[in-house]
Amino acid sequence: MNRDISTQDPHSEEQETEPSPRFGPALRSDARRNRARVLAAAQEAFASEGLGVPLDEIARRAGVGSGTIYRHFTSKEALFETIVLGRLEQLADQAERLADSDDPAAAFFQFLSLTIEEGSVRRDMVDALAGEDVDASAAVPRARRRLRRGIGKLLFNTQQVGAVRDDISVADLMALITGLILARNRNDGGAAVPQRVLSVVCDGLRHGCANNVTAVPPVRPDGTGRGEQ
Repeated sequence: MNRDISTQDPHSEEQETEPSPRFGPALRSDARRNRARVLAAAQEAFASEGLGVPLDEIARRAGVGSGTIYRHFTSKEALFETIVLGRLEQLADQAERLADSDDPAAAFFQFLSLTIEEGSVRRDMVDALAGEDVDASAAVPRARRRLRRGIGKLLFNTQQVGAVRDDISVADLMALITGLILARNRNDGGAAVPQRVLSVVCDGLRHGCANNVTAVPPVRPDGTGRGEQ
């Protein structure tokens, strides 16, 4: 997959990498624009086709040569990791923002619904949540831990007001989210089927919950589960 980039069309690559005292700042600006175009095209391609999308297709959508991609990312996997990292940070931001809501139950179920809805049209979402097919640097596991803390805080807050059963852990919830996204991705029965399944899951999360939770909740106030760091 890692081609010899010296065989690529030299024009845009030369403009992007050859230093010039006269035009240096403009050239660096071109490189930034090319990188942004590659990332935008990769986000679209990975979301619709997953990791299997050819690098040449990403280059075509970005309007650049494959060599330009290799000047910014060492491999397709490195590019995919960058997209996954951005997706994780986006989800973590959303979870942390909703965790500060004055209505914990509404915030919890909003996050659940929005995440599954977005995942249904983004095939890279499961990879971002589960970590599959990603040869990750330290940044990705760190972002995934941040997301788990955010989701854990949402869950804890909701359990504290008795809106979700208190025997659900963060790991349980992550498995449910991932499973529902997979179900929506593979659904061939129309939009109503996944929506009905989500409603059943939400009812199950509420089933048996009391007005008061147990003295030892399945997650700590900081959102981490028992034994999690």
